[in-house]
Formats: sequence, C-alpha cells, structure tokens
Amino acid sequence: MGKPVVLVVMDGVGWTEKDHGNAVLHAYKPQIDELMTKWPHTTIKASGVAVGLPTDKDMGNSEVGHNALGCGQIYSQGAKLVNESIESGKIYESQAWKDAVKYAKEHDGKLHFIGLLSDGNVHSNINHLIAMLKESKKEGLKQVRVHALLDGRDVPETSALQYVDQLEDVIKSLNDDNYHCAIASGGGRMVITMDRYEADWGMVEKGWHIHVMGDGRKFSSAREAIETYRKEGGYTDQYLPGFVVADKDGNPVGTIDDGDSVILFNFRGDRAVEISKAFDYMNKGFNAFDEVKKPKVYYAGMLQYDGDLKLPEHFLVEPPHIEHTMSEYLVQKGVHSFACSETQKFGHVTYFWNGNRSEKFSDELEDWVEIPSDIIPFDKKPWMKACEITDKMVEAIASGKYQFLRCNYPNGDMVGHTGNYEATMIGVESVDLMLRRLMDACKKYDYTLIVTADHGNSDEMYDKGTNPDGSPKPKTSHSLARVPFAIYNGPEGTEMKEGDDFGLANVAATVVKILGYEKPEWWLESIIK
Repeated sequence: MGKPVVLVVMDGVGWTEKDHGNAVLHAYKPQIDELMTKWPHTTIKASGVAVGLPTDKDMGNSEVGHNALGCGQIYSQGAKLVNESIESGKIYESQAWKDAVKYAKEHDGKLHFIGLLSDGNVHSNINHLIAMLKESKKEGLKQVRVHALLDGRDVPETSALQYVDQLEDVIKSLNDDNYHCAIASGGGRMVITMDRYEADWGMVEKGWHIHVMGDGRKFSSAREAIETYRKEGGYTDQYLPGFVVADKDGNPVGTIDDGDSVILFNFRGDRAVEISKAFDYMNKGFNAFDEVKKPKVYYAGMLQYDGDLKLPEHFLVEPPHIEHTMSEYLVQKGVHSFACSETQKFGHVTYFWNGNRSEKFSDELEDWVEIPSDIIPFDKKPWMKACEITDKMVEAIASGKYQFLRCNYPNGDMVGHTGNYEATMIGVESVDLMLRRLMDACKKYDYTLIVTADHGNSDEMYDKGTNPDGSPKPKTSHSLARVPFAIYNGPEGTEMKEGDDFGLANVAATVVKILGYEKPEWWLESIIK
C-alpha cells in the first residue's frame, strides 16, 4: 500500500487568467495559491468531449464531472446520448415512446412534455423537445402540451423569451385542424418542479399544482406571464413564479388528466428524480406532499434517472452503462473509503461517483456522510456547510480507518449560480480557509491531498454586455475553464506529466497510483509520472 489519499472537489472553481468577473482570481485564497505554485500542479479539462459531451463548446457539469472522476473513463453523456438517439431514430423505437403515444391515443388523451426550456445542454435541450413535437404530429396525436420550466442558470439569466418565441414559432408551424399544441404552464427552475436530493419537496408540490392541476396565476400566454412577473418583481428566469396559460374563458389550456401521457424531457438526473417519484409513485403510497389530484397517466423520462430505484419505470433513452468504477475497484482491493458533502452535492460524491448507482458496492468498506444543506438562498450564506464538511473529513482522517477519502465543497458552484459576485468570492474564500485544515491534517497523519474541481463557474461571473445602469450583467451558468489539479504531501518525487490533454477521467488512475496500485486497463492514464 502506498500513501492514503484525500481528494477534494471544489465544485465550480475554474482556473483561468481571463477576467470576466473572476471571483476565483480575485478571492483571497492563500491555500489554493500555495497549492497551484509550490506543489506539483497543473490544470485539466472538465468540459466538452473530455467528459463525454458532444463538443468542446459544451460546458461541463457536476454530474458528468463526477462520473468521469469516479470511473476513470469517458462515456457519452446527457445531450450526446440523446442526440445520437434522436439522429438515429432509436428514441422513437423505444418501448416507452411507443407506449406513451399508444396510451394517449387509446384514451383520447393529451401528450404532455415537461422540462427545462433552453439550449443550455446541462439538463435539457430545446431541440430535443422540438424534434419530439414534430414526431408527435407524425404519430397522429391530436393534443400536445408543453410545460416550460425557465432556465436563466445554464444560459443568460433573462433569456427565457428567446426560447419561448422559438418554441411558439415551431408550434405555429405544426398546428392545423388535426393537431393542436400549446404551452400550458411554466415557471422558474428554482421555484417549481426541479428540486433535487429532497431538499425542498415544496418546489415539486408547487409544480404539481401548476402543471397537473392548472392551479396557479393565469395568463393568456407564456410571454405575458414572463413580462408581467419581470415588471412586477424584477425576477430573473430561474426564480420566476409559476404560471398557468388559460383560454379566453379563464380555463387552463392543458391540465394533466386521466388518459394522458407525460414525458419529462430533461436528460440530467438529479433534478428529475423527485417529479418522477411523484408520477411513478402517486398511486403507490407516495406521501412527500398531498397531491390532491392523482390522474391515471403514462409517465416516462428522457433517461432512467436512478438505475437502482428503476426510476422512472419507463424511459426513452438508455443511460450510459458505467462499469469499472474506482469505488468498485477499491472495494475489490479491500480499501476503506469515505465520502462526504452537504445535501446539494452529496449525490455527486456517491451516486454519480459510483457510476449512477445509489447503493454502495460494500457497506463494510464504504462510509458516506451527508451534511443537511440549509434551505436558504446560497448568496445569503455563501460559506454554506464548508466547516461542517471539514469537521467530518478531519475526524475521518484522524481515525486512520480510511485509505481513500473524498469530499465536495459546493460553494463555488451553488453560490456562483446566484450571479452574486461578492458572495461568490466569499464562497471561494470559505473553501480556501477549510483547505488549510485539511492540509494540516494530511501533513499530521501523512495523507496525500489532491485538490481539483469538477467544472468552472465562479471564475466567470459576468456575461457579455451590461445592465441599463451600466453595472456588469451577472452570468449564472458554468464556464468552459480548465480546473486546478494539485497534489500536496504526495509521495517523494511526485511529478506531473507534460501535456495539456489530461481531464477529469485521468484522476482515478492518479489516485490509485498514489495508493500503490496499478490502474485497470480500461482507465485513462495517470496525470503523474
């Protein structure tokens, strides 16, 4: 056995000299600066093809990032998987698509699409929706409805009307005497429907009332709703309150009723699980909230969002079947491991890390600790749970029980998504402060510390252009920046290999090399010599 390893993922911390509101560059971060100057260090890729996405113009995200970190390989992911399925036509050959169409036809029902309306390519892509709308007309469906969740997070923060107009143009071109499609409801992604890790089921309950029941403030169109809310409350897209589109008589144009089919067209899993539970479990003892209305529908997801829970039961595109993960490999070697984060990223160091598997490979050898996240806007408490995560990590290091430990500090990503530059600097500084404690513990107990990130975000807080008052326009999405990679207190002679083609998938081989093992043949090579 070589040296035990602690791996820290600073979520959303890109490393670049470019300064478009670079909260990482300007933060007071003596620990990170030390790691990236005085210890073996480099930068690695965390976006695009390096993490299985279609092109290098596609921003990385926490899910694909942790998949790559945890398995040491590159799999086709998210948008790329769906793109391939749509281009080949396989998506329409899937049993779920066939059954959704059949169910709606046999019951004279509607086909509903729920999902994030943008081309951010992190949770969804509007082009996937448009392709399925066109196919639904070919299939002979009569009534189709769209429930549009507004983004403003993976795309510019007030870009919703761009996507609504694009969708409305497509709908107009499709509608005729035999086919009628319409936007039926919507709202901001951080207000309704898209909660994750069961942090706030109230969001999903609000979405249920809006989408299923048509129970919400009514407008004549999605455009009217967005423009009205912006004027009244100055909302950015992700925080826009829920709305229902109604006809001239005030009746909702698209409630979800008995005999309807519903497709969630998001491909990313974390914010799709809860609404999928609500639909799949509605008549099976579901009690996370009082649904009030429980229509008998056929429900399918774009992907199966949780392979262990088999959730949802029906899905259009097979998810990547990730094999030979680091966790499985270390269990085979008898290595004790420890994983910790707060709720917002706990699934990333467990489920996504283990190849989209919610269960441990070994209850005896793997310990997971979740720190409950506060339900509060992250820019109001940008330090989040960094201290509590560190407490658990230091305690685990001191125990001597574990040979491999990993944690995720969500601050750079979750605070970065708020668009608040000053708060994001505090978030980065909070993580940096905690790194000192981990560095001291690793030095004391002779552990090697690896510090990296899963994608950029807090390194680019300003978008192109300015606000009307001349102030910088906040950018709330991820960036394409490379991420830091540094090794502290490594084995004697630790040295980085030359080259700039290394990415997140090269980290697994690096970890096991320090632990004293040979990498499996199917993993990418180590970053160190």
